This record gives sequence, structure tokens and C-alpha cells, in this order.
Amino acid sequence: MTQLETPERTTRKLIDELLIQAGWAIQNREEFNRTAALGVAVREVAMDDGTFADYLLFIEGKALGIIEAKKAGVSLSGVETQSQGYSQSLPNWVRNWVLPLPLLYESNGSEIFFKDTRDKVSRSRRIFAFHKPETLLEWMCEPLDATLRNRLLDLPPLNSMGLRECQIEAITKLEKSLAENRQKALIQMSTGAGKTYTACNFIYRLLKYADAKRVLFLVDRNNLGRQTKSEFSNFITKDDNRKFVDTYIVQHLQHNSIDKDAKVVITTIQRLYSMLRGEADYSEVDEEISSYEMPNVAPPKDISYNSNFPIEYFDFIVVDECHRSIYGNWRQVLEYFDAFIIGLTATPSKQTFGYFNKNLVSEYPYERSVVDGVNVDYQVLRIKTEVSEYGGLLDKSFPVLARERKTRRTIYEQLDEDLPYEKNALDRKVLNPNQIRTIIEKYKQ
Repeated sequence: MTQLETPERTTRKLIDELLIQAGWAIQNREEFNRTAALGVAVREVAMDDGTFADYLLFIEGKALGIIEAKKAGVSLSGVETQSQGYSQSLPNWVRNWVLPLPLLYESNGSEIFFKDTRDKVSRSRRIFAFHKPETLLEWMCEPLDATLRNRLLDLPPLNSMGLRECQIEAITKLEKSLAENRQKALIQMSTGAGKTYTACNFIYRLLKYADAKRVLFLVDRNNLGRQTKSEFSNFITKDDNRKFVDTYIVQHLQHNSIDKDAKVVITTIQRLYSMLRGEADYSEVDEEISSYEMPNVAPPKDISYNSNFPIEYFDFIVVDECHRSIYGNWRQVLEYFDAFIIGLTATPSKQTFGYFNKNLVSEYPYERSVVDGVNVDYQVLRIKTEVSEYGGLLDKSFPVLARERKTRRTIYEQLDEDLPYEKNALDRKVLNPNQIRTIIEKYKQ
């Protein structure tokens, strides 16, 4: 670090870069022209109380927000009070959209927190990057109290016709959580209880009554994406008795391009990662492999801002089978967007509860589903064989499948001698067709 390169100056450079990526023009206070671009961020503007705002944000020449910059490593907890103070001290000569300035950002170059004070239930939330000027202009052109989070406060009562009690509970409690402006919500429903049908219902309500811009539906594998698309295609809305797809476009991504008019976008997180990285396409074959089954894939830490998919592109993200580890290796992909995240699972783990901040809005376990007649009870059938109890022996006359280290090509090799295997290797390293055949015959009987 040079003598002039202070931590504060380093943070400003990082913030400048993030603003430019999102489409903002950066200017100094001595020479700024607030109408030079749609969005202009002006450094070090003197406020009415004698303090200096690190950045004053203008849209179409009128101020609407503040960025408070802190040096790297400084916690942003509590900084919101400082930026809120600037928002109330705007000089009289500065044109504005509304006072106090409603949009508050805090950043240390590596983290950004954002709060819209127009929300009746206003909470500061962490975001990946800054919002585009075009988005803020859309927000400012809406009625003052008509933000997305305020619209979530006024959803009409649920029409429960045709819904199971567990589905009614999941939808109503989810909407209560959204109205409280809680960014993450978890719905636990036993397999067979109708998680996807429940999702169709609450997504329809978010689109129609909360005027959501776009919903992302993440699936674990591509075949689950096809099933989800089929569920939406067959879903009939209760208020006008029309098919969902006759009202809203539902797109199951087969290529790395999103229909600009699509309201529901279904994809795997693998393809989404490929899109954010700017890749032209992604193999459908790879989408048939669950991200949970890809333990050797390095965590995607290199995600950067993609102007084709700004952080505000989706309002809601629904994560199917969220108990799987997609928020481990893939967590940064999931949290790229400034969106509510709604998890669906039948079997949540401790990590699942932790990720969703223990906000379990609805719980419908298997035992309750059996009592309700949704599922049937199970019986445990234990089948023991000599191989499963004691292991076995691979005859050297049988060729075995091997993989070359350098090329990863699979080949067949002949054993030099008989190879014994332990019972724990069965169905992991060794496949015994007679064992499988015996179990199926006994199960049938």
C-alpha cells in the first residue's frame, strides 16, 4: 500500500467498481452533473448539518439514496443509523424524489447492506451488488407505499377450495412470514403431501396479488424440472378457472437464455451458475446429475456481477429439495439475487434449519400424513443373505470395470486372482446381480 492508498480509499475504489458494473456514473462533488446519466453517484457531498455523505445517489437528476462507505473489515452492523442521519440532512438546493431519502446502502467493499425505508416493515438486508438505476427509477415511479414488501401486507384471504389442511397452513404461514419481511422461509412437507402443488398456489398469489416481477424455481435435477413444468401446466386457478400457463409464461430452461416475458423460470442451480458466468450454454446431460452427487466440484467462489442478470432479476426464489447441499458449494449462486428464498423439503437437516434461520413456517411430518390418510404406513422387511452378512468373492474369470487415471476413460480389466470383498463394499464398489435378484424375489413374495 502506498502512502496515499489508505483503507478508506481502497474501499471507495471497490464501491466505484461495483457501481459502474450496475450502470452508475461516478462523479466528484466539485464537478458533478446530476443529469449526466440516468443514475449518478456523487462522492463526498456536503449535507445540511455539516457532515459529508460518502455517496449521494441521483436518478434523473433527483436525489433518492445514500451510500455510507466503511473501510474493509469494519462490521456494517449499526452503520445504518449513520446513513439514515444523512438521508434526513439533504441541503435545500438539492432536488429529491422524497424526504427523507428512502434508499440506504452501507458497504465496506466486500459487503453491501440495503434498506428501503418506504417499507412499512423495514429491515436492512445483505445484497450481492448495487441495484441498477433503471430499477430504482421503476421503484420511484410507483406509489410511495406500493413497494413489493408493502404489497405483501395486503394479500387477499386464501381460497382454500381443493386444498389439504397442510397446504392451507403452509401457504398462510408463508405469507405471514413474507409480510414480516423475513428473507428466508422453510416449508417442510412429507413426500406425497403436494409440495409442488402448494408452490403453484402461493406463486400464483404472489404474481397476481403482490405483482411479483419474476419467480425462479430451482430444482435438483432436470427430470424434476420437467415434472414441475407439468405441474404448472395442469394447475387451474381458482378465481377464474383458467390454466396457470394461459395467464403466465412458465419456462423450463433448456438453453442459457430466459424469455423476457417469463414469469416463472424453472432450472437447475448448475445451469444458473453457468448463466451467471456468461457461458453460452450448459449440457442437459449434466443437469440429470444432482448437485448433491457432485462432491468433487469446487465451491463456485468466482461469481461476479452479470449485467444481463442484475440482482433484482427475480423477486422470489423457490428451492425444491432444499435439504440437499446446494447451499453449500452453491450458496453464492443462490444468494446472488436480491430475492426472498423459500425452501421446500420433506426431510430438513440441521444445516437446512440453520440456513433458513430456523424460520420453519410450516411442518407436516410423515407421521401426520399417515394419520390424515395422505400417505400409508410402512413396514420394515429385513432380508439377509450370505453376501450381505459376510461379503463375497469375485472370481478372477470375471472382468472388472476400472478407470484410467490420466484420461478418466473406463476400461475392463482381468483380475490376476480371486478378489474377496467385505459386506460394506456391496452396492458401493461391487454389484452382485444374484443378490439383487434374490431381494426382489423375496420382496415380491
